[in-house]
Amino acid sequence: MFVDEITVHLRAGNGGNGCLSFRREKYIPRGGPDGGDGGKGGDVVLLCDENENDLTKYRFQPHWKAGNGAPGAGRNKHGADGPPCVLHVPPGTQVIDPETDEIVAELTENGQQVTLLNGGRGGMGNINFKSSVNQAPRKATPGREGEEKDFRFVLKTIADIGLVGFPNAGKSSLTNCITHAHPKTAPYPFTTLHVNVGVIEYPTYERVIMADIPGLIEGAHENKGLGHRFLRHIERCRLLLFIIDMAGSEGRDPHKDFKHLLNELEQYSEILLDKPRFIAANKMDMEGAEENLKAFKKKVKGVEIVPISCASGTGLEELKDRLLARVKEEKAREASAKIEAGDAFDPAE
Repeated sequence: MFVDEITVHLRAGNGGNGCLSFRREKYIPRGGPDGGDGGKGGDVVLLCDENENDLTKYRFQPHWKAGNGAPGAGRNKHGADGPPCVLHVPPGTQVIDPETDEIVAELTENGQQVTLLNGGRGGMGNINFKSSVNQAPRKATPGREGEEKDFRFVLKTIADIGLVGFPNAGKSSLTNCITHAHPKTAPYPFTTLHVNVGVIEYPTYERVIMADIPGLIEGAHENKGLGHRFLRHIERCRLLLFIIDMAGSEGRDPHKDFKHLLNELEQYSEILLDKPRFIAANKMDMEGAEENLKAFKKKVKGVEIVPISCASGTGLEELKDRLLARVKEEKAREASAKIEAGDAFDPAE
């Protein structure tokens, strides 16, 4: 099960009550007030964790609460602060206020933390109310309640490569062939029902993350088919890899397929059209694929095309090498843009 959108109910901890107490010890007849303050309630904190893949655990446990602060005690003892509620979410998670649809927070880097709700402040013990005119105050305040609110978590997968194509074009087969992910494959469309994220590993110990997006059809941006729910996962990819059925095995024209895919991306967000593109011409082992590829190259200019066959394994090593090179180019370009903008840049990224 892959969950990329969920509504959760969160509550920060209440503050502990202040203590009403007086010092009573032998030989100290006028000890005075010694009631301590209550502890602060725990906060609700989001932690970006690269070991998390989706939001499944929040589907089965949508209610989360931080710990309450402990009450104060005599002898000027302050109550302990309540433990925070730390929620681990995958990189690319957006937090949205369901009432206003505003983005409250966005976590994109591993280790990033955001405090969503603050715990209640602890109450004051009677020692705080001591004065020259009130030497025996009989007043203490209760702790304040912690914040409580519903939020919607929306995941936009962060990957180096977003794999886009029509149903049954061979996306899942390609993911099976070049990554360690093993999505379902079958000779019928819509076998992929959720985003599959795989890692391409190289002998040089380099890694490229690839996201297999469920198949798109015409009208996907209008909530047709399955792909409309997953278009947002393409937004954060560095490179778009279009996999085209070059043999036209489904009775479609490869060039028209490519144009329709571009149109769906444009209708969803024009930003997607600015992303670098790469084309894997699949099913080159089938009849008519060579002729279709020649015609395709005449119509599509300025986009690198690598012919492959997931069935026979032809061209897969070349595709992996070219993908690594393109991802490196994009990372270098992003690094240059950060330097020009004056942002801090970590060379290890």
